[in-house]
Formats: sequence, C-alpha cells, structure tokens
Amino acid sequence: MIQYKELHHVSLSVSDLERAKHFYSKILCLPELPRPDFDFEGAWYGIGQQQLHLIVLPASQTIRSQKYLSSREGHFALRVANFKDTINWLKENSVEILEKLNSKSGFAQIFCADPDGNLIELNVDQKEI
Repeated sequence: MIQYKELHHVSLSVSDLERAKHFYSKILCLPELPRPDFDFEGAWYGIGQQQLHLIVLPASQTIRSQKYLSSREGHFALRVANFKDTINWLKENSVEILEKLNSKSGFAQIFCADPDGNLIELNVDQKEI
C-alpha cells in the first residue's frame, strides 16, 4: 500500500517561457521560486506548500492544439479566497473564462487557460459566494 503525505507539484509543458511566466506571475499572481540550473528552460511557482513547474518543450504531446475552454479536459485546480474578485481580475486582464457557479461538485468554478492552452480551474466552496 502507498501512503501519501501531499501533492508536491504539478508540471506543465509550455512553448514560450517568457509568455508563460507573464501569465503565471502577472495574471495568476503566483510567486516564482528558485529553480535548479537544469539543462532546459523552465520556471517554478509556489502555491501554498505545493509547487507548479513549467517546462519548456514546444513539441510536447500535452500542449493542446485547440485552445477552447472545457471543464472536462485535464486541468489542475486552485482554491481562491474570493470568487468575484478573481473573476473581476481575470476580466480586467482580458483572460477568457468559463464560469460554473452551480457545479454539482459543490465548488463555484472558473476555468481559464494559459497561453499554451493548459486548463486551470479556480474555485471556492459554493457557500462562500
């Protein structure tokens, strides 16, 4: 049997590091972390005790060719402090969003995508709206 402590990190492939760093630093407001001097480009971000790792690999099989928003494709989810503030911030920064206020999950959800089409869910408990 495997016993888990926590999710440590999620890694995403990106095609353009500066464009991706702008999105994750300036739009999603994630703090960048120091990263080892690997022989490939990338960036690390902190999310609470967990991390998000970006890896530059333009030919990656995980970069979506169609960039439409969907709540059913692979994504990672971040819990946010304020649903309405998050929506307003994303709209002010011209980020396309898909809102699902009354999801059966019990979360009020906002879906968006980074410049490479990696899907991100931002959510709060529906009782907190």
